[in-house]
Amino acid sequence: MDIVIYEEDQLTRNLLCEWLKEAGYGVRRGALDEAQCRHRADLVIASVYRPKQSGNGWLHDIQAAHPGMPVIAISGQFRSGLSADGATAKALGVQQVIAKPLIRADLLAAVRAMIGTPP
Repeated sequence: MDIVIYEEDQLTRNLLCEWLKEAGYGVRRGALDEAQCRHRADLVIASVYRPKQSGNGWLHDIQAAHPGMPVIAISGQFRSGLSADGATAKALGVQQVIAKPLIRADLLAAVRAMIGTPP
């Protein structure tokens, strides 16, 4: 099971990669270039800095590069306790949203709910 991560902050990206790899998932850093997008993945995790302003455009570019792939949006702008698949997720056109700071158990539960557990 392969997950693509779009996260500009290197520390956060490394932490996500570590958590997901330890859980048995394949992980790669996202890039919107053609060569990268030819490789199909099971899930995209994308950080959005300003969901209400530029987040929609950024997510649209990611979804265009990875058509049909489920997306989890993560942001420090989301409030804690936000419904993962509620109105904010629908407004952004993603399957789930998760507030930063991330909690490992919450992230892994969201990933498992979307794509299952690795064999």
